[in-house]
Amino acid sequence: MQMIISPAKKMVVDRDSLAPRSVPQFLSQTKVLLETMQTMTPQELQHLWGCNDAIARLNVQRLETMELEGDLTPAILSYQGIQYQYMAPGVLENQALDYLQDHLRILSGFYGVLRPFDGVTPYRLEMQAKLAVAGAKNLYEFWSDRLSQTLAEKDGWVLNLASKEYSRAVAPHLPQETELVTCRFGVWKGGKLVERGTQCKMARGDMVRWLAQNQITRREDLPAFSGLGYQFDTNHSTPTELIFYTEGEQP
Repeated sequence: MQMIISPAKKMVVDRDSLAPRSVPQFLSQTKVLLETMQTMTPQELQHLWGCNDAIARLNVQRLETMELEGDLTPAILSYQGIQYQYMAPGVLENQALDYLQDHLRILSGFYGVLRPFDGVTPYRLEMQAKLAVAGAKNLYEFWSDRLSQTLAEKDGWVLNLASKEYSRAVAPHLPQETELVTCRFGVWKGGKLVERGTQCKMARGDMVRWLAQNQITRREDLPAFSGLGYQFDTNHSTPTELIFYTEGEQP
């Protein structure tokens, strides 16, 4: 079993807590992306990133001095979004961290796919960014089936805990024999499952932590997840879409 999650926009440098164990698999492709962005003007980059002036200045400075092979931070510690806060990798025991290195994959517009202890440097490049590079019109086309191929290298199935922006970089390219199982988190209102962005990120992070602490690898064990008040919806779930709900109306 492999599980996929999204990255976070906010990143930090942490060279003290834990050392990287590995290098990103698609570093040569990352270098192509870096070289392409380094030819762009600050105005073009800000438009690409869709961010304010302060964030644009920070990331332009990062590009000017970016090193891909030195002074790196393990990916799982570099990303600082809500999902990673609820995953709480800094307090996980070694057995749980080893589990994540084996089973967790972080999708990235810049790095393609990352293992938790791959060494990374802070960057800004979302998967949906409209960057034309190496003959591809965007990053989905640039990465093509590379990400799904590496996920399918191991026998089994893929647990999808990524946002739609990132899971669509993988889902269309997975071979038939590699099943994608998606978890959805929400509240039932008016007969519909309402998924809220922040709460979904919290639930995904909490589930990753639960999976690691309990060394879960079987899909039949997933309905036991009950973090943050969620419960499994037996009636509305399918073999490839597992629904967890909290609050709101009864389904």
